[in-house]
Amino acid sequence: MESSSEPKPIITVGQHIQESQRAYPTATGDFSWLLDAITLATKIIESNVRQAGIRDVLGGTGLSNVQGELVQKLDRISNDTIVRCLGYRDNVGIMVSEEDDEPIVARDMGERGKYIVLFDPLDGSSNIDVNVSIGTIFSIMQRRADTPKSNAPLSECLQPGMNQVAAGYVVYGSSTVMAYTTGDGVHMFTLDPSFGAYVLTRENVKMPPEGKMYSVNEAYRSTFPEGYQRYLEWAKTKEAGNYSLRYIGSLVADFHRTLLRGGVFLYPPTGQQPQGKLRLLYEANPLAFIAEQAGGAASDGQMRILDKCPDTLHQRTPLILGSKHEVERVLSFVD
Repeated sequence: MESSSEPKPIITVGQHIQESQRAYPTATGDFSWLLDAITLATKIIESNVRQAGIRDVLGGTGLSNVQGELVQKLDRISNDTIVRCLGYRDNVGIMVSEEDDEPIVARDMGERGKYIVLFDPLDGSSNIDVNVSIGTIFSIMQRRADTPKSNAPLSECLQPGMNQVAAGYVVYGSSTVMAYTTGDGVHMFTLDPSFGAYVLTRENVKMPPEGKMYSVNEAYRSTFPEGYQRYLEWAKTKEAGNYSLRYIGSLVADFHRTLLRGGVFLYPPTGQQPQGKLRLLYEANPLAFIAEQAGGAASDGQMRILDKCPDTLHQRTPLILGSKHEVERVLSFVD
């Protein structure tokens, strides 16, 4: 007896975005044009990552970025690739990168240039040379017409995460996976190398509400505030159910696992980094947006990440990110 099942239809990320826009009669296709630039850039980055050893683009440039961190060759290639791809889209007004001191103003605000794109071009770059999963993180906001003229580009960028209109990440691992949200759920795509397109593999991803895994660099435990230390002690007890430690050291890879399997990611303040280490605008905000859209939560230990109003472009923050109940559990020790 022949099977009546039909092959699963292939839906690319471009098709998915266009289909989603049909629910909004006033949609112009502007937004899909912007996201297309991001997907193109990440495919170019993916090609460079895959061939890094062969093409001699491993190692550092000898320079440091505004964070004081050593810039890897692939950091610079990835940053230049995203800036170049976005620069051709006339609806992109401002770009903000981890690698640049100041915002890049692509075009003045008018009918065009209405979006701000903030990004970490290659998260986890310290892992590049040892072939550990790394990624790209991005956040999209709209420019504000009411911004004071003085210092306008910077002021326009300093918006709370709740103002994001889209966010996403790409993880370059055993396969290349993109996840994004526009505030209507989280959708996941895998890059098919046979024809060079991101194909829908998971729609409306939901993070498990609980998960007995925590992700943290426990080598710095003695420098964490007391509440975090108490939580880590508790997580190892029989009462807690013996949580497992899973830590890659690449934010996007650690979050990707947490999104799919549940648990919690922690980057507490430390003695050396009392304000935390992760960047609010282009690391914590986009991943917090994705987490909440998938049913999870994100906090800095005192307040919701998406409610934080940034004061500086490269502002840092502590981060508690993951399954809703697990984040609440950590906060019960930290508060």
